[in-house]
Amino acid sequence: MTDSKQLKIVVINSLVPPHDADEAQQRLAERARALRISLLEGGYNILAALPPDADIAEQIAQLEPDIIIVDEQSDAALKKVVAATAGAPRPIVCFTEDDDKQKMRAAIEAGVSAYIVTGLPVERVNNVLDVALARFQVDQKLRHELSETKLRLAERKLIERAKGLLMERQQCTEDEAYKKLRRLAMDKNLKLSEVAQRMIDVVDLLI
Repeated sequence: MTDSKQLKIVVINSLVPPHDADEAQQRLAERARALRISLLEGGYNILAALPPDADIAEQIAQLEPDIIIVDEQSDAALKKVVAATAGAPRPIVCFTEDDDKQKMRAAIEAGVSAYIVTGLPVERVNNVLDVALARFQVDQKLRHELSETKLRLAERKLIERAKGLLMERQQCTEDEAYKKLRRLAMDKNLKLSEVAQRMIDVVDLLI
């Protein structure tokens, strides 16, 4: 497993409270500061600490972090991070004071690797990030396997349809149709499914 301390981290949280901050804003800003200090004391590589209203998508594209920590003060901040990583998934760790189970479930379903409803003591940082990284890797493996399974199923359907067309038009058996497809694929140095797709495309044009 990758050492979490070698990861490049971007933190999304409030940098400083506004001048007219109320008690709640002051508390959130202090919690955000404590989170960054915990990471630094733990020896982690923080590339940047961004406020929730920053252009998160652009910053993530430029910085290319290995993991993103969201110290969530609003649903919007987390949604921006999830949207920004849709094309290039990364582990996302969310620290929040909101223990709403529906929000937690929605965050996990959206791609958040760890949703922590507590503070972040220094001694827990390594475990939390390691677990988030491991879960992300397992999730990506499952997604890849699912994608591969769907692709194989789609290819199988193409081949079956192409075989059916050959059997109908050339009055041959299923085995003979399959051998014709294989021979075409070998002659043209293409995958069987690619030959099947081309054959189907030609027939569709003639209909």
